[in-house]
Amino acid sequence: MVPADAHSPKGTDLGLNLYIDRALAGGWGKGERLYLQGPWKTGVPSQGYQLPLTPAALYRAGIAASNASCVKSYGKTFDKIGAPQRQEFLIALQAGKVAFENGPPARVFFATLYANVMEGMFGDPMYGGNRDKAGWKMIGFPGVVAVHYQNVEKYRDKKYAVDPVSIADMS
Repeated sequence: MVPADAHSPKGTDLGLNLYIDRALAGGWGKGERLYLQGPWKTGVPSQGYQLPLTPAALYRAGIAASNASCVKSYGKTFDKIGAPQRQEFLIALQAGKVAFENGPPARVFFATLYANVMEGMFGDPMYGGNRDKAGWKMIGFPGVVAVHYQNVEKYRDKKYAVDPVSIADMS
């Protein structure tokens, strides 16, 4: 989902896979704070997450369903198809044009995956993603804002070029 380009390295070089693996192996991935007792009826988007799956189970089912969909469309699993086909599949998944035959709702899986990629890309590097603060550097984010409060007025509407500061940098 994050190919290398002129602005950033590819997602695995940024540690996005590590961030997601850690999240899925922890309490969030195990659904420790989710209500998982049902009833399980189709909800509306404003109701938030409405599945009987932990996030880790959602990933397992979503990846399996994505692979099945890719095999049906391209004759190969997602990891075996070429970059143009991967991009085409992800765009269709995002647009709601992919319906999984078995598994979770495709849009819910994509929304969760996308949110986790963004968290890994722009979260504090101490959680495994945003390696070398590349996501922050790309958007000009200075990092831990508590150390930059005095510059808010001084740099209003001006570029504020500093090396980003993470939580670990302050330890």
